[in-house]
Amino acid sequence: MGRKLLLEHAHVEGIDSYEVYRKHGGYRSVEKALKNMTPDEVVEEVKKSGLRGRGGAGFPTGLKWSFLAKPEGVPRYLLCNADESEPGTFKDRFLMEKIPHLLIEGMITSSYALGANTSYIYIRGEYSWIVKILEKAIAEAYAAGWLGKNILGKGYDLDLYVNPGAGAYICGEETALIESLEGKRGNPRIKPPFPAVKGLWQCPTVVNNVETIAAVVPIINDGGEEYAKLGIGKSTGTKLISACGNINKPGVYEIELGVTVEQFLYSDEWCGGIKNGKQLKALVAGGSSVPILPHFLVTKNIRGEQRLMTYESLADGGFESGTMLGSGGFIVYDEDQCIVRNTWNFTRFYHHESCGQCSPCREGTGWMEHVLWRLENGQGKMSDIDLLADVAKKIEGNTICPLGDAAAWPVNSAIRHFREEFEWHVREPKTCMERNYGLVKEPEMYVQG
Repeated sequence: MGRKLLLEHAHVEGIDSYEVYRKHGGYRSVEKALKNMTPDEVVEEVKKSGLRGRGGAGFPTGLKWSFLAKPEGVPRYLLCNADESEPGTFKDRFLMEKIPHLLIEGMITSSYALGANTSYIYIRGEYSWIVKILEKAIAEAYAAGWLGKNILGKGYDLDLYVNPGAGAYICGEETALIESLEGKRGNPRIKPPFPAVKGLWQCPTVVNNVETIAAVVPIINDGGEEYAKLGIGKSTGTKLISACGNINKPGVYEIELGVTVEQFLYSDEWCGGIKNGKQLKALVAGGSSVPILPHFLVTKNIRGEQRLMTYESLADGGFESGTMLGSGGFIVYDEDQCIVRNTWNFTRFYHHESCGQCSPCREGTGWMEHVLWRLENGQGKMSDIDLLADVAKKIEGNTICPLGDAAAWPVNSAIRHFREEFEWHVREPKTCMERNYGLVKEPEMYVQG
């Protein structure tokens, strides 16, 4: 299964407690950083590691850190984005629930590197039980001297807080997260200025995902160059994958980047193949906001080469024949799954979660939901398919934040690869209705009468 860096001790009894975590090497990265390294040296190790943001965008973490402005006398902040709301993604939940001190340790080491004396974990509101787990771990870290004033006698101070959100997907976007943390409505900001220059309370701010911050711990413990030896090419290290759908072994897995998609999908070490002996129909590789792949493009690209679980290999072919690793939300569809129904379900989510600030997203996601509802309820027309594609095209690239893109990409790719299935919904409305069950009523904002 390869080397595990984050989940190595995940199943050790009591690993959520400080005593057990410390016995298994916990907080070594804080000791090493504060006693033997300058903040700039910590940043340099992260650069050497090749670590890329694990929240979805995949931007080089060390490079992002290096953009942080450092004006004299102005505080800096590190914000952990634990607002994990992407459908199909639950890896951060698993890490925080099982090994909370790994995140706390990563926050301390990263805050030291960035010169932040106050840091926040902004967590999804629905993760209420994890808030208590994190607060307990933070209290233990304070009691042991890893947080507070003059940590390890090295003159570095850090206070760490947990801030629950209000259950809004849009707050996973870093500037909307910042707005929410400031007590405002979680609307994304227009950029520039970027958070690295003007973020929380108009001060320089870095926002990183849970998994990204946790990965800093093994990078500092073992060195950036050792971390970079894992993986392949620009996809270095390990990655947490949330695997779900029609597979035999759903769960959270830590893989070394570079494993083939076929291995991950069919090996007993990971997903264990398609459930009930069914055939693979399609795959969403990186959470609901990425293009869907049909079965013939899942394990091999359009040139017949093996797909790898890497940022580059999954994206090979662009959006015509590729997808994105994204947040690692690996959703598998078997032959019995309806692509139209699943795409409609995703679109319902994005319509509900749109903040409404941009009209292409506010209106467009609603229209996509409505048109997909018509198709799924046997009321669609052939012209609806092109209308749906046109609406998605008009949303993509025309919004302040990527939520519009996230809503458009699954729709565009579903039509591109499964157009015949959309047409079947129009040709066979009676069969479609007989097959369906439990559909919600037509979206009220579009009901005429």
